Amino acid sequence: MTPRIAPSILSADFSRLGEQVRVVEEAGAGQVHIDVMDGHFVPNLTMGPVVVEALRSTTTLPLDVHLMITDPEDYLESFIKAGADHISFHIEAEGDKGAMLDLLEERGVGKGLAVNPATPAEEILEFLPRLDMVVVMTVNPGFGGQDFLGDNLDKVRRIRQEEEKLSLEKKLNIEVDGGVDRGTIGACLEAGADIFVAGSAIFGAADPGAATRELIELAGS
Repeated sequence: MTPRIAPSILSADFSRLGEQVRVVEEAGAGQVHIDVMDGHFVPNLTMGPVVVEALRSTTTLPLDVHLMITDPEDYLESFIKAGADHISFHIEAEGDKGAMLDLLEERGVGKGLAVNPATPAEEILEFLPRLDMVVVMTVNPGFGGQDFLGDNLDKVRRIRQEEEKLSLEKKLNIEVDGGVDRGTIGACLEAGADIFVAGSAIFGAADPGAATRELIELAGS
């Protein structure tokens, strides 16, 4: 799988969100990352299905929805109907993980599990054959602009090693989320990640398009 940059709109200017997404799309971004927070699972409250629906009409990029919410099972249908191409929910969240993955499979939506910095990789290994992607958090979830927690790259390596043992039919994507910028993306790539979520490194830059192109080049894609 070719490495992909996934700009996180959590750091975008929402007064001109459509324009900013078009800029990163034209620059070569591989997908748009949408952080959904409920103010309970994490100490922040962000966007819902209406934002996904609005973006669906403005971009052809895959919409990568990351549910940082306590009860993802209650909201999967809403995000599917809004136009999400891929949905990841947390292993630490409530609900029947297998049933949620079954629903996403039935609806033809990409399936992902996310894992927090304090949670060992072993918690999700049993699910790897059923997943399209694992999201490894490299910050404590809740807010953008945090410092990169490099120890979590060992988790990326562990998941890649397990994938190789399982001889899965299709390659598992590993997405790193949090603190990814020009100084950290190389280490993420070396560890085995192939999707890189970047928020403030892109939308906090004077030229988000140029920042996107630089990260694409550093990722070798």
